[in-house]
Amino acid sequence: MILSAAALAAALFIALPVAASLARAGLARSAWLGAIGTARVIPSLAVLALMLPLIGIGFAPSFVALTLLAIPPIAINTDLGLRGVPAAVREAARGLGMSEQQIGLRVDWPLALPIVFSGVRTATVEVIASATLAGFIGGGGLGEYVINALAANQMPQLLEGAAGVAMLALLADTSLAALERCFAYTEMRPA
Repeated sequence: MILSAAALAAALFIALPVAASLARAGLARSAWLGAIGTARVIPSLAVLALMLPLIGIGFAPSFVALTLLAIPPIAINTDLGLRGVPAAVREAARGLGMSEQQIGLRVDWPLALPIVFSGVRTATVEVIASATLAGFIGGGGLGEYVINALAANQMPQLLEGAAGVAMLALLADTSLAALERCFAYTEMRPA
């Protein structure tokens, strides 16, 4: 759990500012999203295996690999959310005398937040599921429980570990879905 939370925090720290700064930056944005799209198709186990010769075994390579796996959904959704803010809304805010910084904080981010949060939710489930594979490179957690069960051919222990990971992913997804509804834009209806 610590490994997953640390990787998600690092991915947020990296992906949010980079995607926000590139959301309105034409050619640089296209190159960035192309690289991110390419990174999404690399299997989790391959990324973890790549970390072995570069960093070794244990927490550090697992942390780096899971961070790299969490960045794409957060970055892509941040870009989509910020670019999805209607130009007319931004222009109206400008007409009210708001600076670019105020537009970003009071208009862009509040409207983009549900989409950004959806990317965080996707990344969370992907990281929790992939953290199980981190056991193959000494990352610990439920992954080692599953790997030990495989090595000993203990199907009940294997099912316990797999069910634990599945329950953890479902719990995280359900909790974040409830939190996401709090951020959802609700249209004001006349009384």
